[in-house]
Amino acid sequence: MAFIRGSLAFICYVINTLFWAIPILLGSLIKLIPLAMLQRICSRVLDRCATGWISTNSLIESVFHPVRLHIEAMPELSTQEWYMVIANHQSWVDILVLQRLLNGRIPFLKFFLKQQLIYVPVLGLAWWALDFPFMRRYTTAQLKKNPKLKGKDIEITRKACAKFKHNPVSVMNFVEGTRFRPEKHNKQNSPYQHLLRPKAGGLAFALSAMGDQIHKLVNVSIYYPNRIPTFWQYISGDLKDVYVAVELSDIDAEMRGDYMNNREFKQQFQEKLNQLWQHKDEVLRQLQSKASQEEA
Repeated sequence: MAFIRGSLAFICYVINTLFWAIPILLGSLIKLIPLAMLQRICSRVLDRCATGWISTNSLIESVFHPVRLHIEAMPELSTQEWYMVIANHQSWVDILVLQRLLNGRIPFLKFFLKQQLIYVPVLGLAWWALDFPFMRRYTTAQLKKNPKLKGKDIEITRKACAKFKHNPVSVMNFVEGTRFRPEKHNKQNSPYQHLLRPKAGGLAFALSAMGDQIHKLVNVSIYYPNRIPTFWQYISGDLKDVYVAVELSDIDAEMRGDYMNNREFKQQFQEKLNQLWQHKDEVLRQLQSKASQEEA
């Protein structure tokens, strides 16, 4: 039954994705017309399509593999606000949980993507149509070879994010940079029980690129009882419960600065993020304790 349930759910997810991909790709063609007003209207319509895609995914989940979300805390959120969303990262299921959890509560979630991904067939065009910000990062070797590139990466990303001035947006960032695994945790000698060490540079770069557009931070902590699920375990009904906590805070001016060149700001930002991560580790411990009590 698990195989049949998972197969049917997967087929439904594929059909749903293809269904919503059609208007999104058609909308991307309209957005090529160089009229600012038309492009802004088109972006709003495409975000509605993306929200519909997520809502239908949630319906498929409820039919084939219902998952109970135990929400420890949920602050007051708005689809008319700009947010930076961060979360601990354990599985690609995290994205599905985040989309279900926040869909309709905040603007459609968007991810910073590498510039090269815009050339991915179909998806690259869809990401561009949905205004996913593409980041271009230069290596130390490239900067040494061509010093004129210094600061260009942030400037390019700022221009890519300029469209967010008109439409509210939520930008997602997995601060750990990779999925949590016990071997990675041990290799890092991480001081946190449930987390890898946070990578401050990516978040600092994103906040700098976004400027004053985003001034609210949504901090999501996700805990899976028993084991971290794979995508197949999720769609085949192997995952029954997920425990989450959502916290909202302001992004103050002290979290914006030149992370690459200002050593004082870099140390300050790392310290703030480490404190935030220490708190998140405690929240995850509390979620683990709650899950254990309810299972007992």
